[in-house]
Amino acid sequence: MSKKLTKRSEDYSKWYNELVVRADLAENSAVRGCMVIKPYGYAIWEKMQAELDKMFKATGHQNAYFPLFVPKSLFEAEEKNAEGFAKECAVVTHYRLQNDPDNKGKLRVDPEARLEEELVVRPTSEAIIWNTYRGWIQSYRDLPILINQWANVVRWEMRTRLFLRTAEFLWQEGHTAHATEAEAIAETEQMNKVYADFVENFMAIPVIKGVKTESERFAGAIDTHCIEALMQDGKALQAGTSHFLGQNFAKAFDVKFTNKEGKQDHVWATSWGVSTRLMGALIMTHSDDQGLVLPPNLAPNQVVIVPIYKNDEQLAEITNAVNTIKSSLESNGISVKFDNRDTLRPGAKFAQHELQGVPLRIAIGPKDLENGTVELARRDTLTKENVSIEGIENTISNLLETIQNDLYNKALRFRENHITEVNSFEEFKTVLETKTGFISAHWDGTAETEHKIKELTKATIRCVPYDSKIEDGLCVYSGKPSKQRVLFAKAY
Repeated sequence: MSKKLTKRSEDYSKWYNELVVRADLAENSAVRGCMVIKPYGYAIWEKMQAELDKMFKATGHQNAYFPLFVPKSLFEAEEKNAEGFAKECAVVTHYRLQNDPDNKGKLRVDPEARLEEELVVRPTSEAIIWNTYRGWIQSYRDLPILINQWANVVRWEMRTRLFLRTAEFLWQEGHTAHATEAEAIAETEQMNKVYADFVENFMAIPVIKGVKTESERFAGAIDTHCIEALMQDGKALQAGTSHFLGQNFAKAFDVKFTNKEGKQDHVWATSWGVSTRLMGALIMTHSDDQGLVLPPNLAPNQVVIVPIYKNDEQLAEITNAVNTIKSSLESNGISVKFDNRDTLRPGAKFAQHELQGVPLRIAIGPKDLENGTVELARRDTLTKENVSIEGIENTISNLLETIQNDLYNKALRFRENHITEVNSFEEFKTVLETKTGFISAHWDGTAETEHKIKELTKATIRCVPYDSKIEDGLCVYSGKPSKQRVLFAKAY
């Protein structure tokens, strides 16, 4: 059996990296900064994708697909967006290789095959999509356009970590067009709420909804709404963003429409997205020193059944019983894996499924058949109990719901215990270095103060929470007047 994971308390970063690889979720690839998402990891992503897709379609959105490559001239059209992503762009300059006459058996870029215009490999798709929308929109009757795409993007990160920050990653990006400012703002707020509902109800992660400061906004946005989560090491993670783009992209790409009064106006826009970074959030919120802990609503296998036997006759009897149990559970919408591999002993199977975070494990042997019971083990609490086979579908359905709720409540308690109000910069620094978590503090509203705090502590303003109450105070750093508290934290 492989050695145990590094403990979170010893080296959280090492624990995370080991867990991602050992749980068979992903691994580094031959391409610098890129990852291979393995079948088990991709199965979890597929569950996320399926649930989010339902939520998008329930709110009137349709899926489409746009090109991976963006002509440089289009990418430059919205100045702030281009500047914001410029340092992360991969650029295609040539379209052909040829044999290298100076190095037999090797290839080189054909100098005669330079593109007339360089192509940016999309870091985000606003440019190519708004150039496309120009041909789709003439009248208010063409609006709203509510489009989402599931895609990959490339942002040439220098320091990468599996799922959390890679040069290429998977995501969805919504891009909508509206006739009025009010409609676009409502869309922005609605999609941030959709993300919060998904993360809380499926991922069992409590989030804080709020808006970003000007310096933390998406490049080219008027406002960025976000959901912020807290990981077990006390660092924040931005789990999703929704952007009100105003008319910036419509003006950059000359997307106009004739309104109901017969006048020409520029379209109002939004964009919103979440990525495979959610996989990192899922791992870091719930998992422990034994491995992955998955909320039942996203587990590829909610239940695994392991037979305990000495000979083929016993296995045959157990298999008959398991087939009945499996059928009963599946008819109740529960996903079940029967692990009847003969290449591993039961103990090794237990260890693997524990490492991979399967919410419930059933062990069943000859004595269990005689007693009409099975041994049922919970992954989240590592507790076991014997339960009756009769009515087991109800037992397990209730227990899966309990586990889902317990994981959320545990994460919520942790977060609530790690939101600290401070009123001085010394207190701010002490909490940041000892307790960690979110720090609720007054801020004078200036970019200069925000930048200075980040420079001195590496903490950023994660958001101005929706429910942040208006109260008079003094900025924790400058001492200037402030009207409300914001949330600071170190973040991924």
